[in-house]
Amino acid sequence: MKQTKSSPLTKTPVVAFVALICCILWGSAFSGVKVGYSLLHIDTQDWASQMVFAGVRFFIAGIMALIAGSIAEKRILLPTRSSIPKFMIISTFQTILQYFFYYIGLAHTTGVKAAIIVAANVFTAILISSLLYRQEALTAKKLIGCAVGFSGIVLVNAAGLRGGLHFSLLGDGFIFLCTVASGFSQVYMKKFSASESPVLLSGWQFTFGGAVMWAFGAVCGGHMEIREPAGWAILLYLSFVSAAAYSLWATLLKHNPVS
Repeated sequence: MKQTKSSPLTKTPVVAFVALICCILWGSAFSGVKVGYSLLHIDTQDWASQMVFAGVRFFIAGIMALIAGSIAEKRILLPTRSSIPKFMIISTFQTILQYFFYYIGLAHTTGVKAAIIVAANVFTAILISSLLYRQEALTAKKLIGCAVGFSGIVLVNAAGLRGGLHFSLLGDGFIFLCTVASGFSQVYMKKFSASESPVLLSGWQFTFGGAVMWAFGAVCGGHMEIREPAGWAILLYLSFVSAAAYSLWATLLKHNPVS
C-alpha cells in the first residue's frame, strides 16, 4: 500500500514520540479502570455494570474527539454515507469487542498481567496485517522488533509476577481476546483512513460503540453510581485517554504501516 511520504508523521523520531505518548496514556488506563470500579461502586462480578461504565466512558471519548477534531480541521466532523459503514466496522472491533473483553478480563486479573498480555497485540496486529490482509510484508526484522519490545514489557513488570503467571480464562483469556480485536481494529483503521479523516473515524466509532455498550449493559441490569467528584474525575480522565490516544494512533496509522 502506498504511504504518504511528505508528512512529518512518517519520520521515525516523530512516530516514536507520538507512539510513546499513546502508550503512556494507555498504560495509565489499567490502573484507572480498577480505581474506577471502586469509585463508581461496581463489583468485579457485575459485568453488566462494567459494560455501562465502558459505554459511558467511550461515548464521552467520542464526543471529546469529535469536538477537538472539528476545531483542528475547522469543520464539523459529521458522518457521511461512505464513512458510516467504515466506523461501524472499526467500532465493532476497537470498542465493542475489544473493551467487552478488556473490562471483564481486567476485573479478573491483575493490572501487571493485563499489561503484559496486552503487549502481545504487537504480534497480533502485524500477523493480521501481513498474513490475512496482505497490507505489508512479514519480515524477520519486524518480528525481532516485536519480540524485543514485548520482552521489555515483561522485564518492566517482572516485579509484579513474583506469584507466577497463573492463567485464568475469564481474566487472562479475555485480555488476550481483547488484543486480537485490537489487531483487527488497527488493520481496518489503516485501510479506511486512506480515504477518510482518522479523527472522524475515531470519534464516531467511539460514540457508536459507547452507545451500544451503554445500552447493552443497561438492558442487562447494569448501572453506575457517581457519588463523589473523584468518580467524575476518573471517568473524564479515562474518556480523555481514549479520545487522545486513539485519535493520535489513528493518525499515525494513516501515514505508516501497522508494524
